Formats: sequence, structure tokens, C-alpha cells
Amino acid sequence: MPWRGSALSMENTMQPDLPSPTESPFKVALTSANFEALLTVESFQRPVVIDFWADWCAPCKMLMPILDKLADECQGQFILATLDTEAEPQLAAQFGVRNLPTVAVIRNGKPVDHFSGALPESEIRAFLAKHLPNAWDADIQTALMLMESDQVLEALVPAHTAYELSGQQPEIACFYARILLLNHRLDECKAVLANIRLADQDDGYHTVMAQLELAEQAAEAPEIQECLDRLAQSPDDLLLHMELAVQYQQQNRNREALELMMTVLRKDKNFQDGGARKTFLEMLQSLAKGDPLAVEFQRQFFSLLY
Repeated sequence: MPWRGSALSMENTMQPDLPSPTESPFKVALTSANFEALLTVESFQRPVVIDFWADWCAPCKMLMPILDKLADECQGQFILATLDTEAEPQLAAQFGVRNLPTVAVIRNGKPVDHFSGALPESEIRAFLAKHLPNAWDADIQTALMLMESDQVLEALVPAHTAYELSGQQPEIACFYARILLLNHRLDECKAVLANIRLADQDDGYHTVMAQLELAEQAAEAPEIQECLDRLAQSPDDLLLHMELAVQYQQQNRNREALELMMTVLRKDKNFQDGGARKTFLEMLQSLAKGDPLAVEFQRQFFSLLY
């Protein structure tokens, strides 16, 4: 084991007993009886974090409540296995633990990382984060499965969720931009790509950008250009706004379509005896449930009405 030290030692100071472990499905006391199952079975499913402690170890008493809290907070992303080195000295020796407290991460039956001492919570969080799945991994997998089954519209929602949960990381941003592009959401795709820093613009970024540029060149259908020309001559013609909005929606340029319809409704909420409102709502309904674009314009619409 890489953390072997010179002797199993820690100052024996007067401290209260360790708090009784709270019942939790994410925490277990590691013993010789369950050692095999945890390390050779469970650790292949998710990380097993072993907390080596002893009743006389003062820093152990500081560390254990933090680990308990993080185990409950992570809701099964890892199993916290507490090992009483006095009750199970042979297991402690097998791991080569010489100093307490020591925390080790086991993956696929092998130790992959460790630390010793009672670290502050922020450092323990950073230590665990290296070994836990990302919060957005499940959403990425959902989006990929939907895309594989040609449900590219439905893939937008989990892709957007992953994009936000990741803090708009460049790799996730490119993934989300690609799905926006597949849905012909060109303006939104461009906005997402525009937020990626130059230093993070890798081959994946340039591929999506090239595809976007080609899509933009093909997007200006003659019908759209004709509407734009007529609207330039009659900028106050609300019927032309609606006509162009419908053309945009047929090209899956949904944001532009909805923005135009909101322009109409802001000028006349009852335009065409409610026809404009009906068209706007139909456009919203054509989007996937939970689509952030739909949510955004629903809010604008309700603000306009109320």
C-alpha cells in the first residue's frame, strides 16, 4: 500500500467516545465477515471509502462526523466503510495502515487514493470529488440514449440540464450545442459556442462551429428572405411578423419565431381576435416538455397577461 508509515500511532488525549453511527444505507462497519463482499464486489459498482479509526484517536472523532455527513449527502455515490483498527487489527495490517485516521478509496478491488489526518470538510469534498461520478453524467447518458433512438427533440432537456449542472464546462457545452444544432436551434447553438473560451476551443468545438456555419448558410430559405424584405418596408405590419414567425418555426428557428410572436402580442394581446395568442401557444406546445426555451417564453407570456 502506498501510505505505509513507520508505526500505527496517534496521540491518546482525553476525548468523548465516538458518536454512535447513525443508521444509513450508505455506511457499514467493515469487518472480516463482509470484507470480501465490499472490496471484491461492491467496489466494482461504486467507490468504497474506508475510514480507519480507533476509539483512542482524537482526530478520528473530528473526521467521522464529516464523512458521515458526506456519505448521506452523496446518496449512495460511494459506500463509507468504517474500520475499527483495534477490533480488526489484521485488516488494518493488511492495508498497511500505520497512522490514524487514514481514509482510503477502493475501486475495482484495489486502493486508488488515500489521505491521513483530520482534513477540513472542503479538502475532503475535493478529495472525494476526484472519485465520484459527476452530477450530470446521468443526464448525458439519457440524452445519448434519446439521440440513438432518433429522439433528438427530447434529448434537449437532459442535455441542457447537464450543461447547467456542469457549470457550462466546454466539453458539455459542445455536446449541448451539437444537440441544439440537430434541432436547428441555430441562435441558441451559436450563443452556447460563443461562451467557450478560446483556450478551450478544441477539435470538437471547431467541428460543431463548422456545422453551424453550414446550417446558417442553408437556413435563409427564399420564403424567409421574402418576408424579411417585406417587413423591412412595413416594420409595423403585425401580420407580416406572424407570417415570418411561422416561416421561422417551420425551419426550427424556434427562438426567432417566439420572439416575433411576443413582439406581436406586446403590441396587441388580442391580435386577430386571439389568433396570435393561439399561434404562440401552439409554438410552445411543439417544444419538448421541460424545454428551457419553452419555460423562458411561458414566463414572458404570463408576465404579459398578468
